[in-house]
Amino acid sequence: MAKIKHAGVVNDYEKEFLKLFDQLTYSRNSWQVWEDLVTVMACAICNAADRRKDPFERREAQYERAIKNLGGMDIPVQIFSTVVMALEENPNQDFLGKLYMNLNLGNHWKGQFFTPYHVCELMARTAIDGGADAEEGIGEKGYVSVADCCVGGGAMLIAAASVFREKKINYHNHVLFAGQDIDRVVAMMAYIQLSLLGCPGYIVVGDALLHPIIGHDLFPIEDEHRELWYMPFFMSDVWEMRRRIRLMQHLFEATDKRGTDTDKYAFFFNYDKKEEQA
Repeated sequence: MAKIKHAGVVNDYEKEFLKLFDQLTYSRNSWQVWEDLVTVMACAICNAADRRKDPFERREAQYERAIKNLGGMDIPVQIFSTVVMALEENPNQDFLGKLYMNLNLGNHWKGQFFTPYHVCELMARTAIDGGADAEEGIGEKGYVSVADCCVGGGAMLIAAASVFREKKINYHNHVLFAGQDIDRVVAMMAYIQLSLLGCPGYIVVGDALLHPIIGHDLFPIEDEHRELWYMPFFMSDVWEMRRRIRLMQHLFEATDKRGTDTDKYAFFFNYDKKEEQA
């Protein structure tokens, strides 16, 4: 088979990724391969941190099916390693998003065109520097939140993390990242990249117009319209303690809204039991 040429590939990690990717497309189309690859990477990351029984088993089944479709673990592991090294060397990029568009996988019928990363960076810098003082917000409750309701591959949130680094703000402990997208594949792309960059928070798969994220920002609600993917750093001791404190505050607050959907809180810190509600 003739070697596939890819326009816009500028660095060795991109070249390595696409060289390996092309080996998986001899008998399957690019979209099927990409979907299976991001499924494998996202499930591997999430199941190492989120041990809730039902989501864990669902992701395990997805992982096994995707690995079988890809013909084994060898090439997917190499591709995952390439993604890790690319973001380790340069965390200020939308690595998967660029490759996704390079491979012409964007769904133009749904108006799916990723915002160039340099534009996201400008927007993030303008919002964070020009908005409320992040340090003041952190001083008040220990953290601030940033959200993107059309997260795509996560470029806007990745750019926000870059700006926080520039401002010497430890986003691992003091910034909560939340993203949502109706497209499950690109939502998993965002999940992979933000997780590898150490961003605490979650990605929601669902229609942001009909079913936006609901619940307290520390306790988002998962239901048939919203599939939640929790990032590993959101399970750290710092964020677990914040959830415990918020839960105790809730128990002592007025109960005039008790019983509504927005009043449900999930206990993340006990992975041996099913999700409880208070």
